[in-house]
Amino acid sequence: MNNPVAVNIHKVNTLVIIAPHQRLAFIKPIGLLVLFFLTLGSSYATELTASPIATKHTAIKLESSHMWITIGDYRFKATLANTSAAREFAAMLPLTLDMDDLNSNEKHAELPKSLSTDPYQPVTINNGDLMLWGSRTMVVFYKKVNTSYSYTRIGHIDDTSGLSQQLGQGDVTLIYTKSAN
Repeated sequence: MNNPVAVNIHKVNTLVIIAPHQRLAFIKPIGLLVLFFLTLGSSYATELTASPIATKHTAIKLESSHMWITIGDYRFKATLANTSAAREFAAMLPLTLDMDDLNSNEKHAELPKSLSTDPYQPVTINNGDLMLWGSRTMVVFYKKVNTSYSYTRIGHIDDTSGLSQQLGQGDVTLIYTKSAN
C-alpha cells in the first residue's frame, strides 16, 4: 500500500531560492513608488501649512512693531520685540500705568493680566529696555544696569534722550499707545 513518492530535491530548492528573489524584485519598485509619493505628499503638505503661519506671524509683527510711551509732555517711540508677550502687551493698548521707582534705575507696575513668558537672563540691561518680570510686571529701565534676574523682552525705546530725566523723578504715570507705524 505504501507507494514511495519520489521528490526531486533539486527542483524544490531552486523554487525556494527563486521565489524570494522574485518577491524582492517585485517589492523594490513598489516600495520606491510608495516612498516617492510619501515624500511628494509630505513636502506639499508642509508647503500648504507653513506659508499661512509664516504670513500670519509676519503680519502681526508688522502691525504692532511700534508703540508710543507718553510721560507728561514727552513722547517716546518704542519698538516692540518679536515675542508673544510683546504682541499680547500691544493688544492691551492703550494702557495707562502708574509706575513705581525701584533702585533708581527702573520703573515697574503690575499689568491688568498675565502675559506669556519666555524668560532669559540678559546680564546687562540698557537704558530704554522694556521688560516683563514674571508674567505681570512691566519694567521700564532708564539706566544701564547689570542684573542676575531673568526677564521676557517686550521692546526698547528707540531714542532715550531725556528718558532718565523724565523717569528719574520718583513715581510716574506712563501712557502706552499704539503707533500707526
